[in-house]
Amino acid sequence: MLLFLFRRLIQGLAVMFVISLISFSIQDNLGDPLREMVGQSVSEAERQALRQEMGLNDPFLVQYGRFMSRAVRGDLGTSYFFKEPALQVIMAKLPATLELVFGATLLIVLISVPSGVYCAIRPNSWLTRFILGISILGISIPVFLTAIFCIFLFSIELGWLPSYGRGELVSVFGLWDSGYLTKDGILHLVLPCFALASIMLPLFIRLIRSEMVEALHTEYVKFAKAKGLRKARVYFVHALKNTMLPVLTVGGVQIGTMVAYTILTESVFQWPGMGFLFLEAVHRVDTPLIVAYLIVVGGIFVIVNTLVDILYGLINPTVNLARPAQ
Repeated sequence: MLLFLFRRLIQGLAVMFVISLISFSIQDNLGDPLREMVGQSVSEAERQALRQEMGLNDPFLVQYGRFMSRAVRGDLGTSYFFKEPALQVIMAKLPATLELVFGATLLIVLISVPSGVYCAIRPNSWLTRFILGISILGISIPVFLTAIFCIFLFSIELGWLPSYGRGELVSVFGLWDSGYLTKDGILHLVLPCFALASIMLPLFIRLIRSEMVEALHTEYVKFAKAKGLRKARVYFVHALKNTMLPVLTVGGVQIGTMVAYTILTESVFQWPGMGFLFLEAVHRVDTPLIVAYLIVVGGIFVIVNTLVDILYGLINPTVNLARPAQ
């Protein structure tokens, strides 16, 4: 395990280096940050002096070297708009995004597992055809259209749920203010969590169904049935356990992807998370904040995939994590 973690640490550092290089190299194509900072009243001479002072006229390698020397110390630059460290600004918004992803993940697990198992066990029932039909519809509709439809139906027409914001929050610790501890906060979470989950939910239903169908035709499941074990134990212990291995692998990637999908969801619901902050940073050409966001999201991908590999080894002890893939 220690060898595996060491190898993944080296791989993670290499991935983060590539992400930082790509993120830093595209910032010149996002626009001129001075345009948003000083407006039109500042003369061209003053603009050039300010660019020189901020180091924006330096060669790319000089700027990147200066950025990396600060990044290894945890300094990803200072936001032009907030006048605060970019990493600190993002960390203040991170809890809202993680709560959104957690809620969406919870919905996906609670709905996709029983739905996928049922579709595999009862392939010809009307409910199976209905679930698979809805899943096709869910895959075809973009997440922002689902979000807008949810707002129209449940907020405007029925008036059951709020359509924007996080609602009442309770301080947990530090910068973490949670909406899961209040009724109003939970009500504000329902629509954005469902909208975010809708893009991944059909994928997991179909994946669990296909893996479960394959597992039900294996010899060990047939042997478990022949021994007279209860059907529930055969389905949810013997078959489902092996079904979840590929699902877990895909799930790790998709959870990281959901962090990126929050950009659309947070924009529609005015959710004050990292995705909404990123769009504001692009609009303001706040390049330090944009680069910091991309690095943080890349770090989340690396961490999540490492945890998935560890869980894979715990679920399937025959997997040797320390042995490189052949």
